[in-house]
Amino acid sequence: MGEPVITVGIADMQPSVTGRLNGNFLIEGAGLLSGPFHASADGTGILLFDERNRLVAHSRSVRLAAHEGSTFRISDVTIGIRFHWERKEDQVFQGNLILTAREADNIAIVNEISLEDYLVSVISSEMSGTAPHEFLKVHSIISRSWLLAALDRKNVTKAPVKPAETEELIRWYNREDHDIFDVCADDHCQRYQGVTKIISGVAADAVAKTRGYVLAYGDKVCDARYFKACGGITENYETAWEETPVPYLVSISDSQSVLDPVVSEDKAADWVLGSPDVYCNTKDEELLAEILPGFDRETTQFFRWKMEYSRRQLENIIRQKSGIDFGTLHDLTPLERGPSGRIKRLKITGSKQSIVIGKELEIRRWLSPTHLYSSAFIVSVKKGPDGLPDGFILNGAGWGHGVGLCQIGAAVMAKKGFTAEEILAHYFTGADIKKIY
Repeated sequence: MGEPVITVGIADMQPSVTGRLNGNFLIEGAGLLSGPFHASADGTGILLFDERNRLVAHSRSVRLAAHEGSTFRISDVTIGIRFHWERKEDQVFQGNLILTAREADNIAIVNEISLEDYLVSVISSEMSGTAPHEFLKVHSIISRSWLLAALDRKNVTKAPVKPAETEELIRWYNREDHDIFDVCADDHCQRYQGVTKIISGVAADAVAKTRGYVLAYGDKVCDARYFKACGGITENYETAWEETPVPYLVSISDSQSVLDPVVSEDKAADWVLGSPDVYCNTKDEELLAEILPGFDRETTQFFRWKMEYSRRQLENIIRQKSGIDFGTLHDLTPLERGPSGRIKRLKITGSKQSIVIGKELEIRRWLSPTHLYSSAFIVSVKKGPDGLPDGFILNGAGWGHGVGLCQIGAAVMAKKGFTAEEILAHYFTGADIKKIY
């Protein structure tokens, strides 16, 4: 196969878009355009205006093809959607720009770009371009693998939602179902923040040195999942997604020593309140500054963390997130954990009703205004004079779903001298590296 050209949704369902074309872009039937622009949509399509407010294109979809070396800037792109680091940024992109009319007079902003150019931005957006070179090579291979596996799979798999009367609601979320582009630009797929995050040539060199290489298991490209920090042990695929085990996405210790799985509540308490000697347990601020983008460094307590709520705070959060009124919140009871200590099924008990929820991301969403860092937590209940809970303390471990590659752990391995091949073999059991173009 040759190198694919892909489409990336920079933003969707936007009422308008403003930006700047840095260089010439060709619009079929309308000629060349450069400089500032803005666009809106009405019932008939996209209305594209130049810097003098002249209408230059009007169609259901407007494609602006970049001349060599041209880039485009989009203003106020939202990143970290529904996560605790959500914010807006102006971002600059390579490749072609496509504006497509959506329902309710909204716009989809899409970037058409070659896969390898896309990866340079992903690597620089997911982690810092100053990270160790072997780690950036690792990330190039897994990001390429994840995307190709996602394009091959296409359809999203979601768990059926059991009705509330069964007292169990189990959901998981896979790659989002994008209808007019291949992947989105945010954490729900892979972070893709344009050329603005490419601060050195190291990421581009890592992508170039691994061009066309993927992780494979048998004759299939691996669905190479990754996350920020496991907390000491990675997780099995089925804790977060379908109940079908994936042989290369199994729990491993984030160290050279084999650690016992954290499946009981006693072990979970010891684990979460402890500080095991593992790769992602680093307090090296200089190394973290090399590894993490600036907004990720705002999250300082990721290996072990703590959230504290009053009972009423947590009742309100759960009601807003779930749409369910539990009444007075009595308890949060972990029923099933994966090997990393991440909770797969959690029972929420209230005065009006009790429901078991899962999987790990649904649990994280219900118990935080944004997301908990992970579902690997233990629950402490503070009782009031009336015997009812007065507050809840969640002590937790790790950042992310825990399946596949631990980004911080892998970066620490690279800093210690491990090669890209050794790091991939550590995190993806039984997978091979293959060149496919």
